[in-house]
Amino acid sequence: MATIKQSLDELMALDGAMCAAIVDSTSGMILGSIGSGIDMEIAAAGNTEVMRSKVKTMRALGLNDVIDDILITLGKQYHVLRPSSRKEGIFIYTVLDKGRSNLAMARRKVQDVDKELNF
Repeated sequence: MATIKQSLDELMALDGAMCAAIVDSTSGMILGSIGSGIDMEIAAAGNTEVMRSKVKTMRALGLNDVIDDILITLGKQYHVLRPSSRKEGIFIYTVLDKGRSNLAMARRKVQDVDKELNF
């Protein structure tokens, strides 16, 4: 089991990692963050709305499924949002430099971090 800080350190070890956070999607508040390059307070609050919207849409469609992750691809960055499998209402948010990262490896690492995250 890993603490929030240990989990964030693991995410920052990814090639191209710029910053990461563990976010409470009920409030939009950051439980822990690391790195630089974007204002994580604003990004966490905004992506909380993305997460809430997707859950609401799935419910409206009657989809009986779970979100593995949400990928937002920008011109220079990847933003990976992964709901925690260990604690409802929490998601892992990772920002990667698109030119220096491997998306498949990053998604796998976020999944691994999620499995080990302890609250």
